[in-house]
Amino acid sequence: MGKLALITGGTKGIGFAVAQRLLREGFDVILTYSNDTKAATESAELLRSKSSGKVTVCQADVSDLSSIDTVFDYLMEHDLFLDAVVFNAGLTDRTAFGEMDMAVWKNVFDANVHFPVFFMQKCLARFHAGASVVFTGSLMGIQPHSVSLVYGVTKSTIHALVRNMVKFLSPHQIRINAVAPGFVDTEWQKTKPAEIKASINSKIALGRFCEPDELADFYWLLINNPYINGEILVADGGYSYK
Repeated sequence: MGKLALITGGTKGIGFAVAQRLLREGFDVILTYSNDTKAATESAELLRSKSSGKVTVCQADVSDLSSIDTVFDYLMEHDLFLDAVVFNAGLTDRTAFGEMDMAVWKNVFDANVHFPVFFMQKCLARFHAGASVVFTGSLMGIQPHSVSLVYGVTKSTIHALVRNMVKFLSPHQIRINAVAPGFVDTEWQKTKPAEIKASINSKIALGRFCEPDELADFYWLLINNPYINGEILVADGGYSYK
């Protein structure tokens, strides 16, 4: 039986690119999505058309902590054990500081921090020894974020979580790391006005956004290399070096 990876938010953007890479490396994948079943099904079909690996989708909204039980029950029902988990799904909120709402703030923390923490707690027995956990952190967890306070704070929290969780996962022979992307040319970023993209590119030493396939290589490195543990791997093309 081949190795199995779970990727939250795996049906689009960065998660989709990581799924493609893991399928090429011989993994089967379970991809979670929040609510667009039609788009998720289409993404899964596209992945199957390009790979011989098994692709399944599971609806699980990471902002709803009851989704932890949904995924756990799926793993139990099918007697599945995980060799890699990529916590990629997340939320942001761009409300101005003076207008922020406590419920929205908590919702972003539920999706970005609480879901993965309590998923690992609930599903730890479903991880194979030697498994790898990789988070999608962010450059905005390192550089101050002027647009979304809660996004920057939750991504900083993820970076701290990764380093702290090493102590708790090492006895189970599970490694944990994070990729901290800068600006990635996903569909969401493609909607940015040209002048804003130009301004961002002017601050990146390489002068361009990262391609999703390039970023997927970072995830594969962290999953595949058995000696990387507790690291935050920044992938920003040299942001602020220009």
